[in-house]
Order: sequence, then structure tokens, then C-alpha cells
Amino acid sequence: MNVSTRQLHAFLALAAARNFTRAAAAVHLSQPAFSALIRQLEESLGVRLFDRSTRHVELTAEGEEFERSARRVLAEFDAAWSGMRERAARERGRVSIALLPSLAADWLPAVLAGFRAAHPGIELEVADVLSEPCIEHVRSGRADFALAATRAETPELRAELFCSDGFHLVCPSGHPLAKLRDPRPRDLLPWPFIHLSRTSSVRQYIDAATHPQPLPSVLEVEQLATVAGMVRAGLGVSVVPALTLYQFRAADLAIRPIRWPGLTRRIYLVRRRDRGLSVAAQGFYDWVMARRPHPDAAGARRPPADAASARRRARA
Repeated sequence: MNVSTRQLHAFLALAAARNFTRAAAAVHLSQPAFSALIRQLEESLGVRLFDRSTRHVELTAEGEEFERSARRVLAEFDAAWSGMRERAARERGRVSIALLPSLAADWLPAVLAGFRAAHPGIELEVADVLSEPCIEHVRSGRADFALAATRAETPELRAELFCSDGFHLVCPSGHPLAKLRDPRPRDLLPWPFIHLSRTSSVRQYIDAATHPQPLPSVLEVEQLATVAGMVRAGLGVSVVPALTLYQFRAADLAIRPIRWPGLTRRIYLVRRRDRGLSVAAQGFYDWVMARRPHPDAAGARRPPADAASARRRARA
């Protein structure tokens, strides 16, 4: 069976007008072309849909039943068509992103707010987790893409550099290390050190940069907010990425840039190789890539050059 939406529209026009001439005009066809559509439809279905006379056109019993089905089919088709056009215009859809908590807490909110203002019909889902869970979210299909400190290049995953992140010493403002402009690893050895857990990318970068002489650990914690509290209490000092410094900006804490060889954290955007992004996800990917964080030498986040114009566009 080969029935087209054009034939269904012609059928419904004739069912409503009960006249071939008026029905043909309603769908902008000549009467011969219109009659041919109705005849082809009846031949495809194998039933007569209309009783015809010189004066009247009436639906048969089969035609009345088919009319209900035709209206339902066209309504569903129109809804599907409109839905796809809205998605193509990035007015609808769903996007899921997994990313490091340090990005989710400080960089992401403004980026997300701008995207939501520009595309209010797109649903957004955020998973703020460490690098390995980020990768697993993408691998399992729970996230469209992830921002992680792991370059996950596998047969099923691909990674591209998203941004680079420097490191900074944090200590109480009156601490002797606060007087140093360029602290070296040996300068930190005499002081108790607050470490993040060994599963964190931050810890792995620091351990690699100070190998074979590890920094003396007084505490290991899971959260950077806990590190900030411990340092503020004078329990030790720490080294943290620039993108996390929003948690350490306080009058009683000092922040000093670290310039140790190899101590640069790289953040990668990870996505599936075998699966293209939906229109909504591609739109969010483009939005995110245009607003990547750029930590400067002091660890502040610099917005992209077009951030002000982007905010104006979002409000327009």
C-alpha cells in the first residue's frame, strides 16, 4: 500500500466539501488532477470511499471510518513535522552534560543561564562528578558529552582539548609562604599539606609534578571546600587549580601562582565516536565551545571576548 499525505488531504477536502470542483479548488489542484488522486487512493485501499452521482458526493461506510483514521494520521504527522522543525530551530530538545564539580560550580552557571535564555524550550541535565564518572556518563549514553581531566581516546570515545588550567598555592595570609612570589616544591616541604584524595585528577597532577619527593600530607579530603576550610583554620597549605580559586578568595587566605614544570591541568571534551549529537546537543556544544574558560596568571576567569555581546543577544 502506498498512500501519500497529499492523497489524505485531498480525501478530507472532498469529505468536507462533498463536491469535486470545490474540493479541488481548496487544495489548489485542477479537477482532473484532484479526481486522479481520489481514484488512486481508492485503488490503493481496495475500497470505494465515496458514492458519486451527478448531483451528490457522499462518504460510504468505509469512507466514514477512513475519515477518522485519516484525520488522526495527519494530525500525528503534522505534530511530528512541527516537532522536528522546532528541534532544527533549537527550540526543543534535551541536552545532558557531565563535568567536573570545579567547572560546574563557577564557570557553568553563567554559560547555562545564557543558553537557557536563548533556547528556553531545551531541557538541560547536569551531572557534576569526577573525571572517571564523567567518562562513564558518556560511555553509557547518559550524557551527550563531558568535560573531564582525562583524555579518553578509545575506539568508542574521542577527546578534544577544551581548556588548560594552571595551579596556585593557597595558604593563610600571614603564612611565610605568602611572601614568596614564585614558590618551588622544596619551599613547601617543611609545611603540612592538605591533599585531595588520590582518585582526584588534582592529586594526580601534583604527585606527578613533585615526584619522587611527595609533599608531606597532614590530611586527605574529598572536596575542595573542605580544603579551603582546613587551610583557613591553619591546618596546612595546599595547591589547587586556577578554576577552583573561587572557593579560596578570602581576606584571610593568600593565593600565589605555581610555575612547576608539567603542572598544567588539561580539561578535555569527551563524546562518543559512533553517535552524532542531536540538534539541541550540537547547539549546546557550539555554545559551550565559544565560552571556554581562560584562567589568567592570577587565576581569574576571563570571559570570552564576545561575552558582553552574547549577554545582549540573550536578553534581546
